[in-house]
Amino acid sequence: MASTSPSSSEVDVIPITAKEKNSVSTSRIKDEYKVVNSRDADVTLEFLEEHDSQVAPITEEQERRLRRKVAFIVVGLTFLVNITMYSDKATLSYASIFGLWEDTGLTQSSYSNANTLFYVGYIIGQANLIFVQKFPIGRVVLAMCAIWTIIIFLHCVAYNEQGVIALRFFLGFVESVALPSLNMTMNQFLTPDEKNSYGPIWYISSIGVTIPVGFIAYGILHAKSSVPIWKLFFIIIGGCTFLLTILVALIYPNNPTDAKFLTTEEKVWVIRRVQQSSKSSIEQKVIKKYQVIEAFRDPITWLFGLFFLFQQLANNLAYQQNLLFEGIGNISNLSSTLVSVAAGGFASVCAVIATVFLLYKRNYTAFSVVFWSVPSFAASIALVTIDWDKKIALLAMLCLACPLFGIPWILMFSWNTTSCGGYTKRLTRNAVVMFWYSVANIISPQIWRSKDAPRYVPAWIVQIVLSFFLAPLIALVIWYLLRRRNDERLAHASEAQGMVEIDGQAIETNIAMLDLTDLENKAFIYPL
Repeated sequence: MASTSPSSSEVDVIPITAKEKNSVSTSRIKDEYKVVNSRDADVTLEFLEEHDSQVAPITEEQERRLRRKVAFIVVGLTFLVNITMYSDKATLSYASIFGLWEDTGLTQSSYSNANTLFYVGYIIGQANLIFVQKFPIGRVVLAMCAIWTIIIFLHCVAYNEQGVIALRFFLGFVESVALPSLNMTMNQFLTPDEKNSYGPIWYISSIGVTIPVGFIAYGILHAKSSVPIWKLFFIIIGGCTFLLTILVALIYPNNPTDAKFLTTEEKVWVIRRVQQSSKSSIEQKVIKKYQVIEAFRDPITWLFGLFFLFQQLANNLAYQQNLLFEGIGNISNLSSTLVSVAAGGFASVCAVIATVFLLYKRNYTAFSVVFWSVPSFAASIALVTIDWDKKIALLAMLCLACPLFGIPWILMFSWNTTSCGGYTKRLTRNAVVMFWYSVANIISPQIWRSKDAPRYVPAWIVQIVLSFFLAPLIALVIWYLLRRRNDERLAHASEAQGMVEIDGQAIETNIAMLDLTDLENKAFIYPL
C-alpha cells in the first residue's frame, strides 16, 4: 500500500478493479488520491517515467539560468509569431493611406465591413481549436503560418472591395487559433506567476507593432516603384511571414518533451517546475466532455468573456488610428506613420514597466488591469471634451488612449488561462473568451460611423463607459471570487497525490499529471 507522504522517487503500485477504471470521481482506494486512466493523463507522463529518476533536483543557480533561458526563447519565439500576426492585421490600416481605397473602391463603410468580416471569420474559426486539442501545437502553428502567408500575398491581387473583404474573412478564420496556441505554449513552459508577469512585455508584440511596421511604411512612402505602394507593403509583410514560417518549422516546440533548445535534464526540470507551481497538466490530447461542461458552468468563464466583450469594443482604435491622426491633426500620410511609431514606443515602455512590477509583486493582476485602464479612460474623456481647435492636445490624448488598453487585455488573457485547470477546460474557456472577443470586434468597427466624423463622439462614449470603466470593474469581481476560493482551499490545505491506472495497476504520481480541472483539484491555488 502507498505511503501517505511518498518521496518524489517512490512509485507505489495498487491494483484497480475493472469497475474503477476510467473514472475520475469514483470512491478512491485512499481518500486523498485521485485515479485516472493513463489515456487521460498528461502527455509528459511517459517522458517522465523514462527520465525523471535519472535527473537530480534543480539547484537555485540552475533554476535561475533555466528560467532566463526559457523566458528568452519561449517568450521570444511566441512574441515573434504574434508581432508578425499583428503586422499582418495592421496592413489594412496602413494600406488605407497608401492608395488601397482608391484602387479597390473601399469606403469608410466597406473598410469597417472588412474589419468586421475579419472577426466573423475569427468566430467561425474557433472550431479550429479542436486541432489544438487533437494535434501537436507546433504543427498547428506551422500550418497556420503557412496558410497565413498565402492569404497575405493574395491581397496583392485584390482589385475590388469584395475581394478585400473576402481575404480579411479568411485571414481571421486562420488566425483564430494563433493567440490560444501561443498562450498554451507559454503555459507549457512558464509558471503561472511568470506567465502573468511576462504578459505585458509579450504584448509589446501587439501594441508596439507600429514601430517596425511604421518604419517599413515610412520607407515605402519614399520608394520609387511602378508597383502600387500598398501592394509593395503587402509583399514585404508577406515575405516576413514566410520567413517566420520557416523558423516555426525548425524550432517551434509541441511541448517541453520535444523542445530542441532544451537538454533532457532541462526538459525534466521545466516539467517539474510548471506542474509543481500550477498543480495542473501541461498537455492532454483527449477531449474530455465533462471539462467542456464544467467550463460552461463555471461563472468565472463568463466573467472573463464579459470583460473581453466590453473591453474589446475599443479595439478598432488599432485600425482607426491612422485615419484619426489625419482627421484630428490634418497630418499627412508620411507624418502619421511617425506619430504611430511614437505612440507604439510609449506603450512599449509602459508594458516593460508593467512587467517589472508584476515580476516583483505577485497577485496584483486585477489591480494592474485597473491601473493601466485609467490612462485610456481619462484620455477618451479628454477627446470628447477638449476644444476641437486644440489639435496638439487632441493628438496627445489620442496617443495615450489608443495603445495602452492593450496592457489590461493581455493581463486578462493570460490570467484567463492560468486561473483554470484541465487542458480541455482551458481550451474551452479560451474558445468562449475568443468568441466574445470576436463579437466585440465585429461590433467595434460599426460604432465608427461616417456621419460622426471627424470627432466620433458616440464611439468614444461607448468606449469610456464599457471598455475603460465597466471592464476593469469586472476584473475586480473576478479577483474577489477567486480570492474567496483560495481562502477556502488554503484553510484545508493538504498535499494532494494522484494515481494513474496502467494495465490494471495504480501508479502514484504528481496530481498535476492527472489533468484535473481547477474545481476537481482542491490543491489548485488560483493566481491573483
